[in-house]
Amino acid sequence: MHAQSADALYANRENIADAREAVRLWDDALRKNPRGFDAAWKLARGDYWLGTHAPDAERRASLERGIEAGRRASAIAPDLPEGHFWTAANMGALAESYGLRAGLRYRKPIKEELETVLRLAPAFMQGSADRALGRWYFKVPRLFGGSHRRAIEHLQKSLTYNPKSTVSLYFLAEVLDDDGRKAEARGLLQQVLDAPVDREWGPEDRDYKARASTLLAKLR
Repeated sequence: MHAQSADALYANRENIADAREAVRLWDDALRKNPRGFDAAWKLARGDYWLGTHAPDAERRASLERGIEAGRRASAIAPDLPEGHFWTAANMGALAESYGLRAGLRYRKPIKEELETVLRLAPAFMQGSADRALGRWYFKVPRLFGGSHRRAIEHLQKSLTYNPKSTVSLYFLAEVLDDDGRKAEARGLLQQVLDAPVDREWGPEDRDYKARASTLLAKLR
């Protein structure tokens, strides 16, 4: 009953109060059953949403809790991708949001977790590991392993699983824009705006359509 309620609340995650309640329910379920894999990885996913959408004062604690929940999911079921992916996602959000020290601290474990997902289930969540690795190679300084070429390769690979992924298209447009390939970036951003809203990932699609609209206006 609680799991269904939490899933329904998370489906309405654009309402932060519902997202918080879903996280509370999964946290409660995990306390009652520390071996509950679904509660652990869903808690990590919910905390990622809060850590990137809740008021600023809540974000860091949510992401740190999400890392812990993801690690617990990986310990319960190391051969499944969910725990590894959401651990990396929470680390990545911390690395992007909280400065160079956080970025350097999480650089290596993010890459290791995502490469684990690629080894276990490369098609997981429409190529999300390739998508996130593309982001990793774009954001990490070249001195520490970053590479625009590899970023583009991973993002293009992720698009083979879903050519209309708003997130992958947007991330790839950012790399091309940074490389001075403005016309190609504009074309990709227009594809983001034209892409249908996915039923499961509607909140994320709306986020990236808004970002694409803002970036496209700057590139015109």
